[in-house]
Amino acid sequence: MSVTRAEVAAVACAELFRGDGEILVSPMGLLPSIGARLARLTFEPDLLLTNGEAYLVDTDGTIEGWQPFRKVLDTVVPHGKRHVVMGANQVSRHGDQNISAIGDHDRPVKQLLGVRGGPGNTVNHRTSYWVPRHGKRVFVSEVDIVSGVGYRQAKGFPFHDVHRVVTNLAVLDFGGPDHTMRLVSTHPGVSVDEVCANTSFELHTEGVTETREPTGEELRLLREVVDPKGHREREVPS
Repeated sequence: MSVTRAEVAAVACAELFRGDGEILVSPMGLLPSIGARLARLTFEPDLLLTNGEAYLVDTDGTIEGWQPFRKVLDTVVPHGKRHVVMGANQVSRHGDQNISAIGDHDRPVKQLLGVRGGPGNTVNHRTSYWVPRHGKRVFVSEVDIVSGVGYRQAKGFPFHDVHRVVTNLAVLDFGGPDHTMRLVSTHPGVSVDEVCANTSFELHTEGVTETREPTGEELRLLREVVDPKGHREREVPS
């Protein structure tokens, strides 16, 4: 059965949560949400999904419970019991993330979201990033403004864990020397050279594998249950 790039990316997003067990996950964005639901329907059935605010939801969006967001901040966020997947306008080779502004801090050329929950997320629990368009303007040596905290400023935060970055081309982590970015796998049909050419700094590329394709059951769930209207294909065209 033919598998699309979007379906490979969805499985890569699901794999972000492998081994998390019973933990609160907050997937921000379409592909991370699809991945989280797929993970819960298959290899991580104990995941607690949220709608990004205060509701706990089932894989079809049915509300299972409610927790005041202040309680989430008090009881879950600061204790390593959450895994959030955020977007990133810039990511540095040491894991800093920027969603705030592009350009000089005093006079940015483009105003974005602001730092939002980036600092609290990255120092308090596991954080991953989803980048639908892998390019040099996203993968930069130094971000313009630090929203999410990478590995150079993370000393003293016991739950800091910038886990992985999934893009339309590859899966990356920070397992290179001194927690620099490492290319873990390229999606089928993508070469190591293509990923490196779309990254503005040198990647650690030893031991790169190919991102796994979905199983037959995962394909069925993606196409019939999780995303039957195929929204994933608009975010990651083949």
